[in-house]
Amino acid sequence: MKTWMLVNRETKELYERDRFLEEANNLEINFGIVYADEVDLIVSRDDRKSIRYQNEIVSLPDVLLARTGSATGNYNLSVLRQFERLNVPTLPNSDSIIAAKDKMYANQIMAQAGLPIPKTMLTRFPSNCDLVEKQVGFPCVVKVITGSHGVGVYLCENKKQFNDLSELISALDFKNSMIVQEYVQFSEGRDLRVIVIGGRVIGAMLRQSTDGSFKANISRGGEGLAYDVDEKMELLAIQTAKVLDLDIAGIDLLFHEDGYRICEANSSPGFYGFENALDINIPGKIFEYAKMRCRE
Repeated sequence: MKTWMLVNRETKELYERDRFLEEANNLEINFGIVYADEVDLIVSRDDRKSIRYQNEIVSLPDVLLARTGSATGNYNLSVLRQFERLNVPTLPNSDSIIAAKDKMYANQIMAQAGLPIPKTMLTRFPSNCDLVEKQVGFPCVVKVITGSHGVGVYLCENKKQFNDLSELISALDFKNSMIVQEYVQFSEGRDLRVIVIGGRVIGAMLRQSTDGSFKANISRGGEGLAYDVDEKMELLAIQTAKVLDLDIAGIDLLFHEDGYRICEANSSPGFYGFENALDINIPGKIFEYAKMRCRE
């Protein structure tokens, strides 16, 4: 099985990159890392020669792993779509990556499917504090629409903090929209990362803050521990991946008094903490699923 993995050159996920290389070598898989900025497309009727890498026409892989995640821009999407046009399975596909990277769009899809999410409001700055207080309430969480690793996520405990943040963002002339979400107090400083591959839950990890922060991301110093998968958690994670059409997903769940709330879904989940906490070979599971897709 000839497998390529599409990544951004500036990726910070070096552990994940090296683990894929290691496992491909162990399994004797023909594996290559492809940098998106070195791919050129020449679209014509002779599509089999439409993709060039490092200025050379290349033979296509059997499967393409997309590891560009929330940093997937229009150029990367065009590359992924061309592989899809040429019937190369892309895991996950371009449409699902778009859905996952846009947190508002993802919440719209999940809400339409009737999945439990925190109340979410799209806003721009300067924002109407009274409307936020009425519709979402305080405390609330403010997030950039596109981001990962807990970057661009802020907790506003009251109206004054929200107003101060709104004024700061406005002064910086920040043009992008943001989302405001209901703060799930019951889950403060802890959440669950559930990895789903090919519609199956591989395992779950409890992430908890070690410094009093409301964020529990491993990349920000959080602690990861193995966590037993219950039926409600498993069903919710599988449903979330399904409605977003994600073959490979990291589903983040918040604890709630009546079960769980979906925090977000990741199309290119990091798994450093996950592998260390659960002793599960994530690249091996992904390669296993990729082989199955190649046979379809």
